[in-house]
Amino acid sequence: MTSVNPRFFMNLSSSLTTLDLWESWLGGNFPNSIFRFPNLKRFSLGGKGNLTIDLPRDLKSLQSLSLGCNLEGSIPASIGNLSQLTDLSLYFNNFNGQIPSSLANLAQLTFLDLSNNQFSGPILASICNLRQLTSLVLSSSNFSGQIPSSLANLTQLTSLDLSNDQFSGPIPASIGNLRQLTSLYLSSNNLSQQIPSSLANLTQLPFLYLSNNQFSGPIPASIGNLRQLTSLVLSFNNLSEQIPSSLANLTQLTSLDLSNNQFSGPIPPSIGNLRQLTSLVLSSYNLSGQIPSSLVNLTQLTSLDLSNNQFSGPIPPSIGNLRQLTGLVLYSNNLSEQIPSSLANLTQLLYLDLSNNQFSGPIPASIGNLCQLTSLHLYSNNLSGQIPSSLANLTQLPSLDLSNNQFSGPIPASIVPGMFSALQNLEILDLSHNNLIGKIPNCLPKSLSVLNLQANYFDGNIAFGFPKGCGLRNLNLHGNQMDGLLPRSLVNCRMLEVLDVGNNNISDTFPHWLESLPDLQVLVLRSNKFHGSVQSTKESPSFPKLRVLDLSSNYFVGALPVRYIENFNAMMDPHKDGGSPKYMIVLTVANSYQYSLVVTWKGFEYELQRILTVFSSIHLSNNKFEGEIPDVIGKLSSLKGLNLSHNNLTGHIPPLLGNLTNLEWLDLSSNELAGKIPDELVYLTQLSVLNLSNNHLVGRILQGSQFNTFENGSYEGNLGLCGIPLSKSCDGIGTSPSSFQEKDALWRFGWRVVVLGYGCGVVFGLLMGYHVFRTGKPKWFVSLFDGRPSQSGRKMRKARRLVQRRS
Repeated sequence: MTSVNPRFFMNLSSSLTTLDLWESWLGGNFPNSIFRFPNLKRFSLGGKGNLTIDLPRDLKSLQSLSLGCNLEGSIPASIGNLSQLTDLSLYFNNFNGQIPSSLANLAQLTFLDLSNNQFSGPILASICNLRQLTSLVLSSSNFSGQIPSSLANLTQLTSLDLSNDQFSGPIPASIGNLRQLTSLYLSSNNLSQQIPSSLANLTQLPFLYLSNNQFSGPIPASIGNLRQLTSLVLSFNNLSEQIPSSLANLTQLTSLDLSNNQFSGPIPPSIGNLRQLTSLVLSSYNLSGQIPSSLVNLTQLTSLDLSNNQFSGPIPPSIGNLRQLTGLVLYSNNLSEQIPSSLANLTQLLYLDLSNNQFSGPIPASIGNLCQLTSLHLYSNNLSGQIPSSLANLTQLPSLDLSNNQFSGPIPASIVPGMFSALQNLEILDLSHNNLIGKIPNCLPKSLSVLNLQANYFDGNIAFGFPKGCGLRNLNLHGNQMDGLLPRSLVNCRMLEVLDVGNNNISDTFPHWLESLPDLQVLVLRSNKFHGSVQSTKESPSFPKLRVLDLSSNYFVGALPVRYIENFNAMMDPHKDGGSPKYMIVLTVANSYQYSLVVTWKGFEYELQRILTVFSSIHLSNNKFEGEIPDVIGKLSSLKGLNLSHNNLTGHIPPLLGNLTNLEWLDLSSNELAGKIPDELVYLTQLSVLNLSNNHLVGRILQGSQFNTFENGSYEGNLGLCGIPLSKSCDGIGTSPSSFQEKDALWRFGWRVVVLGYGCGVVFGLLMGYHVFRTGKPKWFVSLFDGRPSQSGRKMRKARRLVQRRS
């Protein structure tokens, strides 16, 4: 109705009693003369168009009024003149201020909905005079303060919704007087203290929602008196102690969510009495013991989530009796022994997550019977044996993650046609961190977005033939024994964001042909046998989105790739994404997958379990690069790490490196660099690791800022350097550190001399300011990462669990 002129409605008969224009998409000014229709009793106007109308000031016949037109300002006090109103809905507007006290004049009102507005302050006590109200909805309207105990006067209420506001303090005990309530919604506030036992008086209540608050203490045992409850949601609070066995009295419950609290102890076996349950969520707290076998009585369950607890022992085999289950989530516990073959009975299952446990032994072949599965997560366990060929039956699967286990042997030939062809919906395949061997099959489903096979023992050529239209975003073959050439058909993967083939035996020249990939952000070729020059052969911009480049430990020669560096636009803006941290992910039908990356720092490898979209680093060490460090590197202002060590670089350290104010580690060691350490490096206030050792540097070591924290190892092997922290004195070489280093640095880092008073106060202020500047502690490097040091050996791979991968 966007083309309809609202004045058309003025032509309607004067006998009109009801006009409903809700969700009409009308626009413009609706004429107020509509309220002059003498018999109008019910009027609704609202939608997503730009519609305005003034509230009526006097219309004795009006009984029902609904306006949702993005109206602004405050509700006029004249609303109290509509004395015949029984229903008033002013939701989805932008009303602000407080509710007018004149609303208390609407003595006939049975339904009041002021939700989704911008009110402020508490609920006025006068609203509690509307004794005929059966429904009161004030949700999502920015109300604050405490819930008034005078609400208990509204004894006819059947529905009370105060959710998504800013109410604080306790639930008043008097709310237990509202014995007619059939729904109570108080979720998403700042309510605190204990849940009052008086709620047990609300014996007609089928729905109780108290989630996303700050309630503490135990669930009152008396809540078991609410025998009409069908839905109980207490998630995201600070509730503690044990789950009361009295919940077993709530035999009508179909949904129970106690997740994200601080409960402890076992699940009471009596919970098996809740035979009507279809959804049970007890995740994210400290429940322990074994999964009670009584859960198998809940034969109506469609969803069971016990994740992020401390359950131990096996999955009871009888769980196979829960044949209505569509989702079974047990990740991040201490469950052990073998995965029971009885899971094959759960033929309705869509989502199965047993990751981050201690399951051992093989995957039961019968799991291939779960033909409806759309998500299977078994990563980070101790599973072993071969990957069963029956997984080829899971043709609906978009995501298969078996990483961080002990699977061995090749990918069986019997499942190559299945896993890589029959699984035509597969978007994510992660078999990383296992003991798999042999060749990688050369047939991949076109739907594949992520292929992660890192940290196995695959060998031979990378034989993939990537077709045109390839949708691959992440290819990770890091830490295998692959050899031969990098396949040129990768240029067909126009959506590729991450390519990591590090720590293999690939022998090839630098893949200049990857320049044409518009979205490539991470390129890791480290520890292979790449050779030759890395200079760009194109005039047009190359690698515009590249943020991580690791070519270390190869046989590259010649000058550093200046033309490429000039085009690293994504490394030139440290504030590109802004706001809260974002991570590189792939979204699939079932869930999301977060990219990981192995980086080297101080000789150790770290696996970042998540990659920030603003993370930038260049690692070109252990090659045969020569010539000078180009000034253009000083433009890469978002760089977190720069490692050019163990090359044949000559000349001076460019002063423009002082522009890299986000740099956290800098390694220029084991080159042929000469001259002084540039004064400008004192501006690198984020620097926590510096290695300039084994060069030909001379002069005084800088003082101030982070340079007060570096030890001998940062400078050893430079015979011409002197000063702290080296034992070699600078006597006769120069005076105290330059005024540039001390005075200018003080201003650059925001330090100001504050006069505290006369005499001793001035001296004290100067000394304290200088002391804090000289002894400022560095930011520890690991703050950059969401990972931890990796360690060699298959036994330690379990330490690198991918617990942050989940959406």
